[in-house]
Amino acid sequence: MSGSVRALAAAVLVVAGLTGCASPSSSPGGRATAQGIRLTASLDSPVDITLRWRGRAPGGAAGRIVEFATAPEGPWTVLQYVPLSQTSYRHPDLMPTTPFHYRVRPYYGPASRAVDVRLPEGRFSEAEQKKDHRWAEPVARPQPGVRTHPVSASATGSAAGPASAASAAPSGLRAAVMAANGIRFTWTDHASDERGQLLEDRPRGSRSFRPVAVLDPDITSFGLITLPEEKHAAYRVRAFRYGPASNVVRLTTGRAPSGSGG
Repeated sequence: MSGSVRALAAAVLVVAGLTGCASPSSSPGGRATAQGIRLTASLDSPVDITLRWRGRAPGGAAGRIVEFATAPEGPWTVLQYVPLSQTSYRHPDLMPTTPFHYRVRPYYGPASRAVDVRLPEGRFSEAEQKKDHRWAEPVARPQPGVRTHPVSASATGSAAGPASAASAAPSGLRAAVMAANGIRFTWTDHASDERGQLLEDRPRGSRSFRPVAVLDPDITSFGLITLPEEKHAAYRVRAFRYGPASNVVRLTTGRAPSGSGG
């Protein structure tokens, strides 16, 4: 699930990789162990680490996150959101002689119905970049009278968890085409205790959805600058919470290889 996060920097829209971003999940702690998940790590070179894990997350998980920290107490930073079928992750070109701590965690939560979006021909040109893009800023709008429901039931691992949290799924997802590569999404938030929200897409020809943006709780409007392969794609929004973390593994990188400039 090699998704991308698209964020707003000042008045200019930028495309930033999901790898290495700080999301609502960055936090210290996490001593609990996800049921049946065992994480190991190995040095492929003095500055390249590969993580591997096995076992199943408690029932109903939508995917996992891979996190790292350089101190035992954190803060923890998300490296990537990965599908349940993925069992390894490579973290390359690291700082030499530095301790790295790793863990994986499942995430849970109900998703909205998907909407299909077709964009017109065109690209994110220099002229387009100079336009007003305030429509893309994430917004938490007041929603008087909207009933809210807990997402946390889905993180218990019980068979009834995901079903009991279904009422917390975002609803009324709508997509407005703002440019040849810009889409403004709006929806109704029904979750009362989500850790954040994920905007997910499934480009035409793909089998599965992937996270493309990590949003704060209570957001109900967000604009996405699309990639070329997203001219025709399905989109949905997921209110999510995290499950318990795996065991934490620690490795210290070696000296930078000669000639690497480190």
